[in-house]
Amino acid sequence: MARKGSGAQRVRAVRRPEVRLPPLRSYEGERLEPDGDYDGLAFTGLDFGGQEGRGARFMDCGLYRCALDETRLGKARFLDCVLDGVRGVGTDLAQASFRDVEVLDARLGGVQLHGSVLERVLVRGGKIDYLNLRTARLKDVVFEGCVLAEADFGEAQLERVEFRDTVLKRADFSGVRMTDVDLRGAAELDIARGIDRLSGAVISPAQLLDLAPAFAAQVGVRVEG
Repeated sequence: MARKGSGAQRVRAVRRPEVRLPPLRSYEGERLEPDGDYDGLAFTGLDFGGQEGRGARFMDCGLYRCALDETRLGKARFLDCVLDGVRGVGTDLAQASFRDVEVLDARLGGVQLHGSVLERVLVRGGKIDYLNLRTARLKDVVFEGCVLAEADFGEAQLERVEFRDTVLKRADFSGVRMTDVDLRGAAELDIARGIDRLSGAVISPAQLLDLAPAFAAQVGVRVEG
């Protein structure tokens, strides 16, 4: 951990999204469309369960309290959007892209984001179980005040990512590449796999003590009284 005046390089701060939505028009449709183009719309309290919206583009949109159970949104693009109170199980967002997006109080399970790109994204509040971010690229992403249970970051690239007041339970960092990842503010840091991939991250002294048994096991050291 770098000290002031030591000359050691400090972790670079995350660039947070600055989402300022224009006045939105209510979405009057009933279904999402593959490769649909949605601009300046408010989707409020809608059930998109099982619908096909692969390749759709959402720009300057707000999704409020929408159900996304098994909704197929692979390769969708979200630009300058707010997703507030969305919920669902098995949502497919594989290879989707998010830029300047806020995800607030989401309740999701088994969401597929493998191969996705997240840039300037805030995930605040809520709970996401079994989040699949394998091979994803995250840059300038903040997880704040949320619970991530058994999140899979396998082979992902994380640059300027911060976990603040966030509970990480049984996280998988296998094969991850990290640059300026700040784990110091995590409310709970439980790493199931990939303890050896924390190079490029910063942790607190207390977290180091908590992780010491895992570090010892990784290098084959036995600790006995």
